[in-house]
Amino acid sequence: MNAPLRPRFAGLAAAAVLAVTLAGCTPGSGGTPAPTLDPDREIETDVSALGDRTLTVWDQEVRGGQDEQMTRLNAAFEEEYPNITIERVSQSFDDLGRTLRLALSGDNAPDVVQANNSRASMGAFVAADQLLPLDPWAEEYGWADRYPESILTYSTYSDDATTFGEGSLYGLPQVGEVVGVFYSKAKLDQLGIDVPADWEAFEAALRTAKDAGETPLLLGNIEKWPAGHVFGPVQGALVDSEEIQSLGFGNEGASWLTPENVAAAAKLASWQTEGFFNEGVNGTDYDAAWQSLAAGDGVFLMGGSWLAADLQDAMGEDVGFFVPPATAGEGARTTGGTGLPFTVTSATDTPDLAAAYIDYITSDDAMAILAETGNLPVVDTQQYAPASGVLRDVYTAFGSVTEEGALLPYLDYATPTMGDTLGEALQGLLDGRLSPEQVTEALEADYADFTAAD
Repeated sequence: MNAPLRPRFAGLAAAAVLAVTLAGCTPGSGGTPAPTLDPDREIETDVSALGDRTLTVWDQEVRGGQDEQMTRLNAAFEEEYPNITIERVSQSFDDLGRTLRLALSGDNAPDVVQANNSRASMGAFVAADQLLPLDPWAEEYGWADRYPESILTYSTYSDDATTFGEGSLYGLPQVGEVVGVFYSKAKLDQLGIDVPADWEAFEAALRTAKDAGETPLLLGNIEKWPAGHVFGPVQGALVDSEEIQSLGFGNEGASWLTPENVAAAAKLASWQTEGFFNEGVNGTDYDAAWQSLAAGDGVFLMGGSWLAADLQDAMGEDVGFFVPPATAGEGARTTGGTGLPFTVTSATDTPDLAAAYIDYITSDDAMAILAETGNLPVVDTQQYAPASGVLRDVYTAFGSVTEEGALLPYLDYATPTMGDTLGEALQGLLDGRLSPEQVTEALEADYADFTAAD
Protein backbone atom coordinates (compact mmCIF):
# COMPACT_ATOMS: atom_id res chain seq x y z
CA MET A 1 0.00 0.00 0.00
CA ASN A 2 1.34 3.44 -0.86
CA ALA A 3 2.45 5.66 1.98
CA PRO A 4 -0.36 8.05 2.92
CA LEU A 5 -0.07 11.55 1.52
CA ARG A 6 -0.12 14.35 4.06
CA PRO A 7 -2.76 16.96 3.29
CA ARG A 8 -1.14 20.29 2.55
CA PHE A 9 -2.71 23.09 4.55
CA ALA A 10 -1.19 25.69 2.22
CA GLY A 11 0.71 27.39 5.03
CA LEU A 12 -2.37 29.12 6.38
CA ALA A 13 -1.96 30.62 9.80
CA ALA A 14 -4.59 29.96 12.44
CA ALA A 15 -6.04 33.41 11.96
CA ALA A 16 -6.54 32.92 8.23
CA VAL A 17 -10.10 32.16 7.24
CA LEU A 18 -12.18 31.35 4.23
CA ALA A 19 -14.95 33.75 3.29
CA VAL A 20 -17.45 33.46 0.50
CA THR A 21 -17.63 36.42 -1.87
CA LEU A 22 -20.76 37.09 -3.85
CA ALA A 23 -18.99 39.26 -6.42
CA GLY A 24 -18.73 36.70 -9.18
CA CYS A 25 -19.26 33.15 -10.29
CA THR A 26 -16.82 30.61 -11.62
CA PRO A 27 -17.56 29.16 -15.04
CA GLY A 28 -19.12 25.73 -14.69
CA SER A 29 -20.20 26.32 -11.12
CA GLY A 30 -23.87 26.66 -11.94
CA GLY A 31 -24.00 30.10 -10.41
CA THR A 32 -22.40 29.10 -7.11
CA PRO A 33 -19.98 31.77 -5.90
CA ALA A 34 -16.36 30.66 -5.84
CA PRO A 35 -14.56 30.64 -2.48
CA THR A 36 -11.87 33.23 -1.87
CA LEU A 37 -9.45 33.78 0.99
CA ASP A 38 -10.07 36.77 3.21
CA PRO A 39 -7.19 37.11 5.70
CA ASP A 40 -8.83 40.05 7.49
CA ARG A 41 -11.68 38.11 9.12
CA GLU A 42 -11.00 35.66 11.92
CA ILE A 43 -12.82 32.38 12.32
CA GLU A 44 -15.67 32.53 14.83
CA THR A 45 -15.68 29.34 16.89
CA ASP A 46 -18.23 30.54 19.46
CA VAL A 47 -21.48 29.28 17.99
CA SER A 48 -23.47 31.20 20.60
CA ALA A 49 -22.10 34.44 19.19
CA LEU A 50 -23.46 33.75 15.68
CA GLY A 51 -27.01 34.79 16.50
CA ASP A 52 -30.16 32.95 15.50
CA ARG A 53 -29.34 30.75 12.55
CA THR A 54 -30.73 27.82 10.60
CA LEU A 55 -28.25 25.25 9.32
CA THR A 56 -29.43 22.98 6.51
CA VAL A 57 -27.74 19.59 6.52
CA TRP A 58 -28.11 16.83 3.93
CA ASP A 59 -26.98 13.35 4.90
CA GLN A 60 -27.47 9.72 3.88
CA GLU A 61 -27.52 8.26 7.40
CA VAL A 62 -30.89 6.56 6.96
CA ARG A 63 -30.29 3.11 8.46
CA GLY A 64 -31.16 2.32 12.07
CA GLY A 65 -27.90 3.04 13.91
CA GLN A 66 -26.83 5.69 11.42
CA ASP A 67 -30.07 7.62 11.78
CA GLU A 68 -29.99 7.30 15.56
CA GLN A 69 -26.52 8.77 15.93
CA MET A 70 -27.38 11.76 13.72
CA THR A 71 -30.65 12.34 15.57
CA ARG A 72 -28.84 12.31 18.92
CA LEU A 73 -25.97 14.52 17.78
CA ASN A 74 -28.25 17.09 16.16
CA ALA A 75 -30.42 17.26 19.27
CA ALA A 76 -27.37 17.70 21.48
CA PHE A 77 -26.04 20.48 19.23
CA GLU A 78 -29.34 22.35 19.34
CA GLU A 79 -29.54 21.91 23.11
CA GLU A 80 -26.05 23.31 23.58
CA TYR A 81 -26.71 26.12 21.11
CA PRO A 82 -30.42 27.06 21.32
CA ASN A 83 -29.81 29.87 18.83
CA ILE A 84 -29.27 27.25 16.12
CA THR A 85 -31.94 25.26 14.30
CA ILE A 86 -30.82 22.30 12.21
CA GLU A 87 -32.91 21.44 9.18
CA ARG A 88 -31.94 17.89 8.34
CA VAL A 89 -32.71 16.26 4.99
CA SER A 90 -31.86 12.57 5.09
CA GLN A 91 -31.87 10.45 1.93
CA SER A 92 -30.60 7.07 0.87
CA PHE A 93 -27.11 6.83 -0.62
CA ASP A 94 -28.52 6.47 -4.13
CA ASP A 95 -31.08 9.27 -3.75
CA LEU A 96 -28.50 11.66 -2.32
CA GLY A 97 -26.17 10.93 -5.22
CA ARG A 98 -28.93 11.71 -7.71
CA THR A 99 -30.14 14.96 -6.12
CA LEU A 100 -27.00 16.54 -4.73
CA ARG A 101 -25.49 17.72 -8.01
CA LEU A 102 -28.62 19.65 -8.95
CA ALA A 103 -28.98 21.04 -5.44
CA LEU A 104 -25.44 22.41 -5.34
CA SER A 105 -25.94 24.26 -8.61
CA GLY A 106 -29.27 25.75 -7.56
CA ASP A 107 -30.27 28.82 -5.57
CA ASN A 108 -31.15 26.93 -2.36
CA ALA A 109 -28.13 24.73 -1.80
CA PRO A 110 -27.75 23.26 1.70
CA ASP A 111 -24.98 24.43 4.03
CA VAL A 112 -23.50 21.03 4.91
CA VAL A 113 -23.68 17.92 2.75
CA GLN A 114 -22.27 14.44 2.79
CA ALA A 115 -20.41 13.98 -0.48
CA ASN A 116 -19.00 10.71 -1.76
CA ASN A 117 -15.18 10.90 -1.82
CA SER A 118 -15.10 9.79 -5.45
CA ARG A 119 -14.03 11.90 -8.40
CA ALA A 120 -17.59 11.68 -9.74
CA SER A 121 -18.94 13.41 -6.62
CA MET A 122 -16.51 15.27 -4.38
CA GLY A 123 -13.99 15.66 -7.19
CA ALA A 124 -16.61 17.11 -9.53
CA PHE A 125 -17.91 19.46 -6.83
CA VAL A 126 -14.37 20.67 -6.08
CA ALA A 127 -13.71 21.27 -9.77
CA ALA A 128 -16.92 23.31 -9.98
CA ASP A 129 -16.05 25.39 -6.87
CA GLN A 130 -19.15 24.08 -5.10
CA LEU A 131 -17.34 22.99 -1.92
CA LEU A 132 -15.14 25.05 0.39
CA PRO A 133 -11.61 23.93 1.16
CA LEU A 134 -11.59 23.42 4.93
CA ASP A 135 -7.89 24.05 5.63
CA PRO A 136 -8.38 27.18 7.79
CA TRP A 137 -10.89 25.41 10.05
CA ALA A 138 -8.77 22.27 10.08
CA GLU A 139 -5.95 24.34 11.51
CA GLU A 140 -8.19 26.21 13.92
CA TYR A 141 -9.83 23.05 15.31
CA GLY A 142 -6.77 20.80 15.10
CA TRP A 143 -8.31 18.23 12.76
CA ALA A 144 -4.90 17.10 11.52
CA ASP A 145 -4.06 16.14 15.11
CA ARG A 146 -7.38 14.36 15.66
CA TYR A 147 -7.40 12.38 12.41
CA PRO A 148 -4.73 10.05 11.03
CA GLU A 149 -3.12 11.28 7.83
CA SER A 150 -4.28 8.16 5.99
CA ILE A 151 -7.91 9.01 6.77
CA LEU A 152 -7.65 12.68 5.73
CA THR A 153 -6.09 11.55 2.45
CA TYR A 154 -9.47 10.19 1.37
CA SER A 155 -10.97 13.71 1.50
CA THR A 156 -8.19 15.72 -0.15
CA TYR A 157 -8.03 17.06 -3.68
CA SER A 158 -5.91 19.53 -5.55
CA ASP A 159 -7.75 22.80 -6.16
CA ASP A 160 -8.50 21.83 -9.76
CA ALA A 161 -9.48 18.30 -8.63
CA THR A 162 -7.05 16.61 -10.99
CA THR A 163 -5.15 14.94 -8.14
CA PHE A 164 -6.95 12.77 -5.60
CA GLY A 165 -5.32 12.17 -2.22
CA GLU A 166 -3.23 15.32 -2.17
CA GLY A 167 -4.06 19.00 -1.77
CA SER A 168 -6.67 20.76 0.34
CA LEU A 169 -9.01 19.09 2.80
CA TYR A 170 -12.66 19.14 1.73
CA GLY A 171 -14.46 17.01 4.29
CA LEU A 172 -14.43 15.03 7.52
CA PRO A 173 -15.93 11.54 7.91
CA GLN A 174 -17.48 10.19 11.08
CA VAL A 175 -17.07 6.50 10.50
CA GLY A 176 -14.58 3.99 9.25
CA GLU A 177 -15.64 1.31 6.82
CA VAL A 178 -14.33 -2.15 6.09
CA VAL A 179 -15.80 -4.71 3.70
CA GLY A 180 -15.79 -8.31 4.82
CA VAL A 181 -18.01 -11.33 5.37
CA PHE A 182 -21.06 -11.56 7.63
CA TYR A 183 -22.25 -15.02 8.55
CA SER A 184 -24.78 -16.96 10.59
CA LYS A 185 -23.12 -18.75 13.50
CA ALA A 186 -26.01 -21.23 13.67
CA LYS A 187 -25.57 -22.12 10.00
CA LEU A 188 -21.84 -22.70 10.45
CA ASP A 189 -22.52 -24.91 13.46
CA GLN A 190 -25.08 -26.94 11.53
CA LEU A 191 -22.66 -27.39 8.64
CA GLY A 192 -19.66 -28.14 10.85
CA ILE A 193 -17.72 -25.17 9.44
CA ASP A 194 -15.19 -23.17 11.43
CA VAL A 195 -14.88 -19.45 10.77
CA PRO A 196 -12.59 -19.40 7.70
CA ALA A 197 -9.03 -18.31 8.45
CA ASP A 198 -8.15 -17.39 4.86
CA TRP A 199 -9.59 -17.24 1.35
CA GLU A 200 -8.91 -20.89 0.62
CA ALA A 201 -10.90 -21.91 3.70
CA PHE A 202 -13.66 -19.47 2.77
CA GLU A 203 -14.06 -21.02 -0.68
CA ALA A 204 -14.10 -24.47 0.89
CA ALA A 205 -16.87 -23.31 3.22
CA LEU A 206 -18.89 -22.04 0.25
CA ARG A 207 -18.63 -25.48 -1.39
CA THR A 208 -19.63 -27.23 1.82
CA ALA A 209 -22.69 -25.01 2.14
CA LYS A 210 -23.62 -25.57 -1.49
CA ASP A 211 -23.30 -29.34 -1.16
CA ALA A 212 -25.60 -29.22 1.89
CA GLY A 213 -28.35 -27.50 -0.09
CA GLU A 214 -27.83 -24.06 1.45
CA THR A 215 -27.41 -20.74 -0.38
CA PRO A 216 -23.72 -20.14 0.35
CA LEU A 217 -23.37 -16.43 -0.50
CA LEU A 218 -26.05 -13.74 -0.67
CA LEU A 219 -25.80 -10.78 -3.01
CA GLY A 220 -28.34 -8.15 -4.06
CA ASN A 221 -26.93 -6.37 -7.11
CA ILE A 222 -29.88 -4.66 -8.76
CA GLU A 223 -28.28 -1.31 -7.87
CA LYS A 224 -25.07 -2.46 -9.65
CA TRP A 225 -22.59 -1.12 -7.07
CA PRO A 226 -22.92 -3.94 -4.49
CA ALA A 227 -20.98 -6.43 -6.64
CA GLY A 228 -18.00 -4.11 -6.32
CA HIS A 229 -17.99 -4.89 -2.60
CA VAL A 230 -17.54 -8.55 -3.45
CA PHE A 231 -15.03 -8.04 -6.23
CA GLY A 232 -12.89 -5.56 -4.22
CA PRO A 233 -11.90 -7.97 -1.42
CA VAL A 234 -11.29 -10.74 -3.97
CA GLN A 235 -9.03 -8.40 -5.91
CA GLY A 236 -7.28 -7.43 -2.66
CA ALA A 237 -6.29 -11.05 -2.09
CA LEU A 238 -4.87 -11.48 -5.61
CA VAL A 239 -3.49 -8.10 -6.72
CA ASP A 240 -0.67 -5.98 -5.28
CA SER A 241 -2.03 -3.35 -2.90
CA GLU A 242 -0.09 -0.48 -4.46
CA GLU A 243 -1.54 -1.37 -7.85
CA ILE A 244 -5.08 -1.33 -6.44
CA GLN A 245 -4.52 2.01 -4.72
CA SER A 246 -3.36 3.63 -7.95
CA LEU A 247 -6.32 2.16 -9.81
CA GLY A 248 -8.77 3.18 -7.08
CA PHE A 249 -7.56 6.77 -6.79
CA GLY A 250 -7.39 7.18 -10.57
CA ASN A 251 -3.71 8.06 -10.46
CA GLU A 252 -1.31 7.16 -13.24
CA GLY A 253 1.04 4.17 -13.28
CA ALA A 254 -1.24 1.14 -12.99
CA SER A 255 -3.19 -1.11 -15.35
CA TRP A 256 -6.27 -3.28 -15.22
CA LEU A 257 -4.79 -5.48 -17.95
CA THR A 258 -2.72 -7.70 -15.70
CA PRO A 259 -3.07 -11.45 -15.15
CA GLU A 260 -3.83 -10.82 -11.49
CA ASN A 261 -6.77 -8.51 -12.22
CA VAL A 262 -8.13 -10.93 -14.81
CA ALA A 263 -7.79 -13.72 -12.22
CA ALA A 264 -9.82 -11.66 -9.72
CA ALA A 265 -12.63 -11.20 -12.25
CA ALA A 266 -12.44 -14.90 -13.14
CA LYS A 267 -12.77 -15.83 -9.48
CA LEU A 268 -15.98 -13.83 -9.14
CA ALA A 269 -17.34 -15.39 -12.32
CA SER A 270 -16.51 -18.88 -11.06
CA TRP A 271 -18.49 -18.29 -7.87
CA GLN A 272 -21.52 -17.58 -10.02
CA THR A 273 -21.07 -20.59 -12.30
CA GLU A 274 -20.50 -22.89 -9.30
CA GLY A 275 -23.84 -21.75 -7.87
CA PHE A 276 -22.50 -20.05 -4.75
CA PHE A 277 -24.78 -17.02 -5.09
CA ASN A 278 -28.53 -16.80 -4.65
CA GLU A 279 -30.68 -16.97 -7.76
CA GLY A 280 -31.06 -13.72 -9.69
CA VAL A 281 -28.37 -11.63 -8.03
CA ASN A 282 -28.70 -8.83 -10.60
CA GLY A 283 -32.42 -8.59 -9.92
CA THR A 284 -32.17 -8.71 -6.11
CA ASP A 285 -32.29 -5.57 -3.97
CA TYR A 286 -29.30 -4.81 -1.73
CA ASP A 287 -31.37 -4.63 1.44
CA ALA A 288 -33.26 -7.80 0.53
CA ALA A 289 -29.96 -9.71 0.48
CA TRP A 290 -28.95 -8.89 4.05
CA GLN A 291 -32.51 -9.40 5.20
CA SER A 292 -32.33 -12.91 3.72
CA LEU A 293 -29.31 -13.64 5.91
CA ALA A 294 -31.27 -12.44 8.93
CA ALA A 295 -34.19 -14.66 7.91
CA GLY A 296 -31.97 -17.73 7.79
CA ASP A 297 -32.01 -18.07 4.01
CA GLY A 298 -28.25 -18.04 3.49
CA VAL A 299 -24.90 -18.68 5.17
CA PHE A 300 -22.58 -15.81 4.18
CA LEU A 301 -23.03 -12.22 3.00
CA MET A 302 -20.18 -10.03 1.77
CA GLY A 303 -20.77 -6.40 2.63
CA GLY A 304 -19.64 -3.32 4.48
CA SER A 305 -19.39 -2.72 8.21
CA TRP A 306 -22.32 -0.27 7.98
CA LEU A 307 -24.66 -3.29 7.91
CA ALA A 308 -23.53 -4.50 11.34
CA ALA A 309 -26.03 -2.55 13.43
CA ASP A 310 -29.04 -3.65 11.37
CA LEU A 311 -27.89 -7.27 11.28
CA GLN A 312 -27.27 -7.28 15.01
CA ASP A 313 -30.78 -5.91 15.62
CA ALA A 314 -32.22 -8.64 13.41
CA MET A 315 -29.99 -11.60 14.38
CA GLY A 316 -28.65 -10.82 17.83
CA GLU A 317 -25.70 -13.01 18.79
CA ASP A 318 -26.16 -15.23 15.73
CA VAL A 319 -24.34 -12.87 13.36
CA GLY A 320 -20.56 -12.70 13.07
CA PHE A 321 -18.07 -10.90 10.81
CA PHE A 322 -14.57 -11.64 9.52
CA VAL A 323 -12.20 -10.48 6.80
CA PRO A 324 -10.25 -13.37 5.27
CA PRO A 325 -6.55 -12.74 4.57
CA ALA A 326 -4.83 -14.25 1.56
CA THR A 327 -2.78 -16.37 3.96
CA ALA A 328 -3.89 -17.37 7.44
CA GLY A 329 -2.19 -15.33 10.13
CA GLU A 330 -1.45 -12.36 7.89
CA GLY A 331 -3.21 -9.01 7.74
CA ALA A 332 -6.12 -8.91 5.33
CA ARG A 333 -6.22 -6.63 2.29
CA THR A 334 -9.73 -5.46 1.60
CA THR A 335 -11.91 -2.62 0.40
CA GLY A 336 -12.73 0.10 2.90
CA GLY A 337 -11.92 3.59 4.01
CA THR A 338 -14.30 6.13 5.44
CA GLY A 339 -17.96 6.90 5.38
CA LEU A 340 -19.11 9.81 3.26
CA PRO A 341 -17.36 12.96 4.55
CA PHE A 342 -19.33 15.98 5.71
CA THR A 343 -18.48 18.99 3.56
CA VAL A 344 -19.31 22.70 3.49
CA THR A 345 -20.88 24.10 0.35
CA SER A 346 -19.59 27.30 -1.18
CA ALA A 347 -23.19 28.56 -1.25
CA THR A 348 -23.45 28.75 2.54
CA ASP A 349 -23.75 32.15 4.14
CA THR A 350 -22.55 30.78 7.47
CA PRO A 351 -19.31 28.83 6.87
CA ASP A 352 -18.13 29.20 10.48
CA LEU A 353 -21.31 27.58 11.77
CA ALA A 354 -21.06 24.82 9.18
CA ALA A 355 -17.47 24.07 10.16
CA ALA A 356 -18.33 24.20 13.88
CA TYR A 357 -21.13 21.70 13.27
CA ILE A 358 -18.76 19.32 11.47
CA ASP A 359 -16.26 19.68 14.31
CA TYR A 360 -19.04 18.83 16.80
CA ILE A 361 -20.30 15.71 15.04
CA THR A 362 -16.74 14.35 14.66
CA SER A 363 -15.52 15.15 18.19
CA ASP A 364 -14.42 12.59 20.77
CA ASP A 365 -17.86 12.80 22.40
CA ALA A 366 -19.46 12.19 19.01
CA MET A 367 -17.29 9.13 18.46
CA ALA A 368 -18.58 7.68 21.72
CA ILE A 369 -22.18 8.18 20.53
CA LEU A 370 -21.32 6.57 17.20
CA ALA A 371 -20.07 3.52 19.06
CA GLU A 372 -23.15 3.41 21.29
CA THR A 373 -25.41 3.38 18.24
CA GLY A 374 -23.58 0.53 16.52
CA ASN A 375 -21.43 2.53 14.13
CA LEU A 376 -17.67 2.27 13.59
CA PRO A 377 -15.87 5.42 14.80
CA VAL A 378 -13.13 6.35 12.36
CA VAL A 379 -10.92 7.77 15.13
CA ASP A 380 -9.52 5.74 18.08
CA THR A 381 -11.60 2.79 16.92
CA GLN A 382 -10.23 0.17 19.30
CA GLN A 383 -11.02 2.38 22.29
CA TYR A 384 -14.73 1.92 21.65
CA ALA A 385 -14.83 -1.80 20.84
CA PRO A 386 -17.70 -3.55 22.66
CA ALA A 387 -17.05 -6.63 24.76
CA SER A 388 -18.77 -9.06 22.41
CA GLY A 389 -20.99 -9.47 19.38
CA VAL A 390 -20.67 -8.64 15.72
CA LEU A 391 -19.62 -5.08 16.46
CA ARG A 392 -16.59 -6.37 18.32
CA ASP A 393 -15.80 -8.49 15.26
CA VAL A 394 -16.07 -5.41 13.05
CA TYR A 395 -13.92 -3.23 15.30
CA THR A 396 -11.30 -5.96 15.54
CA ALA A 397 -11.28 -6.49 11.77
CA PHE A 398 -10.97 -2.76 11.06
CA GLY A 399 -8.03 -2.48 13.47
CA SER A 400 -6.35 -5.55 12.02
CA VAL A 401 -6.74 -4.42 8.42
CA THR A 402 -5.50 -0.89 9.08
CA GLU A 403 -2.59 -1.96 11.27
CA GLU A 404 -1.46 -5.25 9.73
CA GLY A 405 -3.03 -5.42 6.27
CA ALA A 406 -4.21 -2.86 3.74
CA LEU A 407 -7.40 -0.81 3.57
CA LEU A 408 -7.95 -0.36 -0.16
CA PRO A 409 -10.00 2.37 -1.87
CA TYR A 410 -13.42 1.83 -3.35
CA LEU A 411 -12.83 1.26 -7.04
CA ASP A 412 -15.54 3.71 -8.12
CA TYR A 413 -13.43 6.56 -6.73
CA ALA A 414 -11.12 6.35 -9.73
CA THR A 415 -12.85 8.39 -12.44
CA PRO A 416 -16.07 10.37 -12.84
CA THR A 417 -17.56 7.45 -14.78
CA MET A 418 -15.97 4.44 -13.06
CA GLY A 419 -18.99 3.77 -10.85
CA ASP A 420 -21.16 3.16 -13.90
CA THR A 421 -18.41 1.30 -15.76
CA LEU A 422 -17.67 -1.02 -12.86
CA GLY A 423 -21.35 -1.64 -12.12
CA GLU A 424 -22.20 -2.49 -15.71
CA ALA A 425 -19.10 -4.66 -16.13
CA LEU A 426 -19.72 -6.72 -13.00
CA GLN A 427 -23.40 -7.19 -13.82
CA GLY A 428 -22.29 -8.45 -17.23
CA LEU A 429 -19.78 -10.78 -15.61
CA LEU A 430 -22.37 -12.22 -13.23
CA ASP A 431 -24.98 -12.86 -15.92
CA GLY A 432 -22.44 -14.33 -18.33
CA ARG A 433 -22.52 -11.59 -20.97
CA LEU A 434 -18.93 -10.54 -20.35
CA SER A 435 -15.77 -12.58 -19.87
CA PRO A 436 -13.17 -11.68 -17.21
CA GLU A 437 -10.97 -10.29 -19.99
CA GLN A 438 -13.79 -8.11 -21.30
CA VAL A 439 -14.46 -6.80 -17.81
CA THR A 440 -10.86 -5.73 -17.25
CA GLU A 441 -10.70 -4.24 -20.75
CA ALA A 442 -13.74 -2.08 -20.00
CA LEU A 443 -12.26 -0.93 -16.70
CA GLU A 444 -8.90 -0.24 -18.34
CA ALA A 445 -10.50 1.88 -21.06
CA ASP A 446 -12.20 4.09 -18.47
CA TYR A 447 -9.11 4.37 -16.27
CA ALA A 448 -6.63 4.89 -19.15
CA ASP A 449 -8.78 7.54 -20.85
CA PHE A 450 -9.08 9.47 -17.60
CA THR A 451 -5.40 9.32 -16.61
CA ALA A 452 -4.29 10.20 -20.15
CA ALA A 453 -6.54 13.29 -20.16
CA ASP A 454 -5.38 14.17 -16.67
